[in-house]
Amino acid sequence: MAEMDDPKEEFDPIIPPDKRYFRIGEVSEITNTPTYILRFWETEFKKIKPKRTSSGQRMYRRSDVDLVVKIKCLLHEKKYTIQGAKQFLLSENAESRSSDQSSATLIDEIRSELLAIRKLLE
Repeated sequence: MAEMDDPKEEFDPIIPPDKRYFRIGEVSEITNTPTYILRFWETEFKKIKPKRTSSGQRMYRRSDVDLVVKIKCLLHEKKYTIQGAKQFLLSENAESRSSDQSSATLIDEIRSELLAIRKLLE
């Protein structure tokens, strides 16, 4: 499959900046994706977790909308299969976790060096 830096860059819909939650119809309009597809993707991609109101209405967070945009790009623009898109998203998450761990390691090293300098100054 083709290498891809950020699928969101190629398909970036206009999302109202002042909203935190979006109804499924709004997400459908923003992403130009039918609601039945959005509901299907919820079952296939576990990271899409819209909250439910007391009446059962789905309320998507901005991060959910961003993920829908990325999934749509992977499936429609890049022609990934659903399984391929899942694997891409998993590998992307693994990369971000490893960079988080390396950042934590770097912070620990800096902290220990600063403590050593502090002891020298005392």
